[in-house]
Amino acid sequence: MYVCICNAIKETDLRAAARCCQGNAETLYAALGRTPQCRQCLEEAEEIIADELCGDRSAAMTAH
Repeated sequence: MYVCICNAIKETDLRAAARCCQGNAETLYAALGRTPQCRQCLEEAEEIIADELCGDRSAAMTAH
């Protein structure tokens, strides 16, 4: 699913960036070589990033 139509950023791309980079949606867009255009996607992008980070923490806690 596309999160950002303007930049053709898919949810899978954003989740992968969240796993290897730190920061908010704008920071991760920059890591992907893009910048927000219309900015309508940023709220959803932030939710996806938070979800990915929570998932990583849960996996790390389960591994211990």
